[in-house]
Amino acid sequence: MSNIQQLQDLTTQVRRDILRMVHAVNSGHPGGSLGCTEFLVSLYQEVMNRKEGFDMNGIDEDLFFLSNGHISPVFYSVLARSGYFPVSELATFRKLNTRLQGHPTTHEGLPGIRVASGSLGQGLSVAIGAAQAKKLNNDNNLVYALTGDGELQEGQNWEAIMYASAKNVDNLIATVDYNRQQIDGSTKDVLNMGNLKAKFEAFDWDVLEITEGNNIETIIAGMNEAKSRTGKGKPVCVILHTEMGNGVDFMMHTHAWHGKAPSDEQLANALGQNAATLGDY
Repeated sequence: MSNIQQLQDLTTQVRRDILRMVHAVNSGHPGGSLGCTEFLVSLYQEVMNRKEGFDMNGIDEDLFFLSNGHISPVFYSVLARSGYFPVSELATFRKLNTRLQGHPTTHEGLPGIRVASGSLGQGLSVAIGAAQAKKLNNDNNLVYALTGDGELQEGQNWEAIMYASAKNVDNLIATVDYNRQQIDGSTKDVLNMGNLKAKFEAFDWDVLEITEGNNIETIIAGMNEAKSRTGKGKPVCVILHTEMGNGVDFMMHTHAWHGKAPSDEQLANALGQNAATLGDY
């Protein structure tokens, strides 16, 4: 168990990793990655029941599936700094012959990656299948999934959401990164989805909101509450209110940094706001 300061230090270092990875190849998705940093740090360091090492079957441990695979920088950094593969490998992000593709893939055998993602709308379906497999195997551990809010505009999600409640997949916690931004603008302007909480509840899910989705203590408390609601006949949805680009002032409150790399000057500015805590790769 880590203390909050340790988790905060790790979060700051992960932010530096994200910024440096995307800048080095002038390619990638910093905005959503920065917005989910606190969440993924909390998930892997505090919330999930994880075993040492990695195997694809994931028996007797919790599983996580990243559906919005474009936020791979934060996923890779958290995996590396949680011991899945060497931190130094982050330097290969999006380069030729790397295991760290722009969107996570499984064929390279990168530890921690359970499914190829990036074709939006599919991760929740995969997570439901894994959750049902755990039930069939009498494995009482949980399955976690993360989707984007804009991603929920994809129709397959709603088939999955309907299926999960109909089949009582109550060992699943699906978190929605509710930053209200997507690549072309605000979700409200691109395709307004209205009241997400009411929609999930209409599909017979148990829904809770974490309104401070960039606060580590609030995230841990909210996810522990979500865990306490599993096993009661309904899948659980967490609506996580985040700020895209969190921790870098000029990347916040806009969709502009969804998929754009910082310049040299912008990188220096951003890193100046996030001093190294655990050492850069």
